[in-house]
Amino acid sequence: MTVIRQQFFRYAAVGLGLNATLYGAYLVLTQTLMGSRAAMTITYSAGVVLGFMLNRSITFRYRGRDVGALLRYVASYGIGYAINFATLWFFVDRMGVAHEIVQGGMVLTLPVVLFALQRYWVFSAHIRSRPILYPRSAP
Repeated sequence: MTVIRQQFFRYAAVGLGLNATLYGAYLVLTQTLMGSRAAMTITYSAGVVLGFMLNRSITFRYRGRDVGALLRYVASYGIGYAINFATLWFFVDRMGVAHEIVQGGMVLTLPVVLFALQRYWVFSAHIRSRPILYPRSAP
């Protein structure tokens, strides 16, 4: 099995478990305490933190600088958040689609974009091999 397939398999396993848990929390929050966008914000934020820890260690087995990777990870999830928020606004508020269906669809579509960002940018071997703060010393 190639490295990318192994990583994608681990990414899918981590993502399925984490997203199922977060989607359950989202449903509980929307049924008991708050609206869909507030619940999405809370569960999305929790997912970013937990996902970073799990994907760094399990999926990509990243050994680079955690601060740089965390900043890139947060930026990639900022992009995902904007897509998620805009999708809820458009389909729920403007089109009248049930928020449960829209958010369920986002749980299935965003991970593909986020895997590519993590594989090639956040936890990239190229980035891992470069010092972030210190330039190369002359020979």
